[in-house]
Amino acid sequence: MVKSYNIAVMGGDGTGPEVVAEGLKVINAAEAKYAFKLNLTKFDFGGERYMKTGETIPDSAIEEFRKFDSIFLGAIGHPDVKPGILEKGILLNIRFKLDQYINLRPVKLFPNVDTPLKDKKPEDIDFVVIRENSGGIYTGMGGATMVGTKDEVATHVMAYTRPVVDRCLKFAYEFAKKRNSKKKMLTLVHKTNVLTYCGDLWMRAYTEMGNKYYPDIKQDYNHVDATTMWFVKQPEYYDVIVTENLFGDIITDLAAMIQGGLGVAAGGNINPEGVSMFEPMGGSAPKYTGKNVINPIAAIMAGAMMLDYIGEEKAAKAIEKAVIDSLLSGKLKSMSAGRMGMGTREVGDLVASYVK
Repeated sequence: MVKSYNIAVMGGDGTGPEVVAEGLKVINAAEAKYAFKLNLTKFDFGGERYMKTGETIPDSAIEEFRKFDSIFLGAIGHPDVKPGILEKGILLNIRFKLDQYINLRPVKLFPNVDTPLKDKKPEDIDFVVIRENSGGIYTGMGGATMVGTKDEVATHVMAYTRPVVDRCLKFAYEFAKKRNSKKKMLTLVHKTNVLTYCGDLWMRAYTEMGNKYYPDIKQDYNHVDATTMWFVKQPEYYDVIVTENLFGDIITDLAAMIQGGLGVAAGGNINPEGVSMFEPMGGSAPKYTGKNVINPIAAIMAGAMMLDYIGEEKAAKAIEKAVIDSLLSGKLKSMSAGRMGMGTREVGDLVASYVK
């Protein structure tokens, strides 16, 4: 019996539809081999639709998303739309309303991928960042008064409740417990020496949960500024990292660079009890739209993450192996757009051929 999954697909803006097409091409190569089927429903939410209708994403679409097994996203961001409108109206709207409270970011250097870190190899860069994805400063608490005057005041509040912190920490501890790593270490990243209220909440919750339920997981702590230094100096130190929303947003971009760039970085917005969304970490890159030069590896890996999360672990592993085999083939010259030595579609064909 072939298993079937219902997947919502949002190509989004710019090069998003192009990389999603290659991700789906590679998944299609795995479907027959591993006896599963994706039933795809495409949605056109993004900048073009917004400019035509003034609509980002209606509540009816959010409700429709709840019926799917997962969401596969390309990219959101349009040069003719003011920054923040699409990001808040679509991305944050989906994350918050579908309660995708975990942002899962594997950070892995693949063979034959350049890293700006001197002498670092694939075995040195292989860790995971778990970012709390629904609380903190991004919830929009705050305001402004006397705007435009010399006495203007603006506030933006970082707010966390104990349940929101606890559920993120539980996910992180469970992930560290199951991860195939000798370190078995969970590093909490915060700024407890300055953000004493939120920092204290995270630290107490982290320590209490670890001591009571996860005594086999080594507890570790870094200030966020120190973390950025250690990512560069000694990335091999890390195993699993857990952090709050804003800090996670920042350090995962640095992490993407040390693993070879946004062209290879994939992530998931996870609701462990509901519908999750997977995407490449790069933006919409509108200047490359339609030129067949954008790197689809991140989208292909996002597709592999999606398969792993819906239960098709063998297919997910096969796709990751196919990506590695493609990189080892020497046919891909670079991870940068326009310098790969082949086009977007040709990279998808290459990876798909290794899956087959």
